[in-house]
Amino acid sequence: MIDGVVFDKDGTLFDFRQSWGVWAARMLDQLATDPAHAATIAAAIGFFPDRRDFAPESPVIAGTAQDIAEVMLPHMQGFSQADLAARLNAFAQDAVMAPAVPLRPVLGALRDRGLKLGVATNDTEAPARAHLSAHGVLDLFDFVAGCDSGHGAKPAPGMCLAFARQVGIDPARAVMVGDSTHDLIAGRAAGMRCVAVLTGIANAEALAPHADVVLADIGALGAWIDGLSAA
Repeated sequence: MIDGVVFDKDGTLFDFRQSWGVWAARMLDQLATDPAHAATIAAAIGFFPDRRDFAPESPVIAGTAQDIAEVMLPHMQGFSQADLAARLNAFAQDAVMAPAVPLRPVLGALRDRGLKLGVATNDTEAPARAHLSAHGVLDLFDFVAGCDSGHGAKPAPGMCLAFARQVGIDPARAVMVGDSTHDLIAGRAAGMRCVAVLTGIANAEALAPHADVVLADIGALGAWIDGLSAA
């Protein structure tokens, strides 16, 4: 029996390439001094501007703004890591997210099953809430946490455990849904079932060893949960 689902945000609720490819291109346009500098920054963060895609090891995929700032910093004169992370967070808050699926119908159907819903993202909390609000789904979540919410960042399990505590459920009766190994490792460490989705950068081969199931996207999650209940 499943009582709650905690989702990663980027690459899970929102399609990673469509959403963060635009963000990265805008960030380069704003912060790079010339095309050569833009190419250097892009290489540092594992971003391919010509096709707005990311290398599997890019810190943008599962890292925090501090992580991204750390790899950019050697190429950014006049910035401290904290200042650069703040700029990245400001860009993130204004980023236009592309939903991986029609979110309100999918999430609403999960709530109709009586499930508690949460978000645990390595983005900071303010941009996360802004993105959910912009797509009209913030009210469907009982819990929203970012890397700055006081529970730590993934792959540590703090956010997943905080979700279970806040909504009053046993972590063993919860599911963590994500598109990266960081998400799945965090969920497993919290004692949750883990579902991988393919709306991020990682492929099924990379995700499957850490997941109970790999789904194309969160649209298939309800049927999978129903199957558990039937079993």
